[in-house]
Amino acid sequence: MAEPESFYLSAERRVEWLTLGLGLAAALAAHVRYGWQFGAGVALGAALTWINFRWLKQGVAGLIRVSTAQTGAERPRVPRGVYVKFFGRFALLLLAVYVILSRSWLPMPAVIGGLFAAVAAVMLEMVWELVHGRHGTERHS
Repeated sequence: MAEPESFYLSAERRVEWLTLGLGLAAALAAHVRYGWQFGAGVALGAALTWINFRWLKQGVAGLIRVSTAQTGAERPRVPRGVYVKFFGRFALLLLAVYVILSRSWLPMPAVIGGLFAAVAAVMLEMVWELVHGRHGTERHS
């Protein structure tokens, strides 16, 4: 069982670092092509999607830990921090989008483009697994 867990943890780490790397590369390209505001917008969007991914991952991991630790308990208790990370990511994204729309500090298309850094990272991870995968060595029960 340890092998599939390490496989998924490795994939999650790669998605995190790819999100940051792709976001930085896209921010630099936007800065060169369209100016500092577009570059900052893409960087902000990439940072938001990275935080969103991390908090989602930590929230789900917390829920799994709590559910397995309290198996058989009559009323399982979930720590508040798990709720904060799981639902706080929505509040963070909504607040950032509201400030950008209401204050017009950064171009909205640039921020939205940065939000897609995680999507691009997941797609690259899929390609990585297709090329370097274990070719059916993983077993599912």
